[in-house]
Amino acid sequence: MNVADAMTPREDVVTVDLPGTRSDVLEYLQERSFSSVPVVKPTDNGPEYRGLVSRDTLIEQPDEDQLVMLMDDVPTTTRETTLEEVARTMVEEGARRVPVVDGEFEGIITVTDVIHAIATGDQETDDTVGGYASEDVNTTYEGAPLSVAERGLSYANVPYTIALDDEGGMSGVLTEVDIIEVARIVEGEEETGNNFPDQDSEWSWEGIKGVGSRYLPTRDIEIPNGPVREFMSDDVVTVSTEKTIQEGAQQMISNDIEQIPMVTGEQLVGIVCDVDILKALYE
Repeated sequence: MNVADAMTPREDVVTVDLPGTRSDVLEYLQERSFSSVPVVKPTDNGPEYRGLVSRDTLIEQPDEDQLVMLMDDVPTTTRETTLEEVARTMVEEGARRVPVVDGEFEGIITVTDVIHAIATGDQETDDTVGGYASEDVNTTYEGAPLSVAERGLSYANVPYTIALDDEGGMSGVLTEVDIIEVARIVEGEEETGNNFPDQDSEWSWEGIKGVGSRYLPTRDIEIPNGPVREFMSDDVVTVSTEKTIQEGAQQMISNDIEQIPMVTGEQLVGIVCDVDILKALYE
């Protein structure tokens, strides 16, 4: 299969136009659970692709409002590229959404699009999920404040955490999507310190006097401080080590999830992430 067989065409892709602001993007990320949104500039020859704005960038740069300053530089692809090639790009570049560009913006192909091709058997692989799962699992206590869990995701650089109960058993899964859905932007102001007047006389230490304080508007992301158990998904889908890659992909698509805890019996032994099983297409 080629990218053209799996991509979402331009007319079905949600985009934001330049010039624009962060609020234009935040609406889509919260309401549609996207991880990023393409930014285009309308031209007489069609929309010109300029970059992506991701939910990570919005959280990391709460004071920046202009889209042009929030865009990430990500790799692009073409309609004729094979799924094996674009899967490798996604894994090696850490790109969940790859714009399809040939002169103008033609669409986008996502990790989920490739997983769907695997799930339907259009892109075949006979491997099992155990060979592509990670034994390093990001976890948190279900009673931890959500703000602490969010920092944990950021420091671990993963989009999920497995919640553990008082006995250390798996009780739920918390993802970036769960957090962005309840996050809100808070406006405020910050004191920058004394404001000094211009000096008409020759420079001298004695001539410097503070004449007041200057305040600048600020914007921050506020995350509810309730415990993780209030925001996590407690109906956890799991997979065994012997499941095929196709079966794992089918579970991801049918449950609309990006990672599945891997278990032996009821014991958590690893995590199967969608981007990891893409490796089965080219390794």
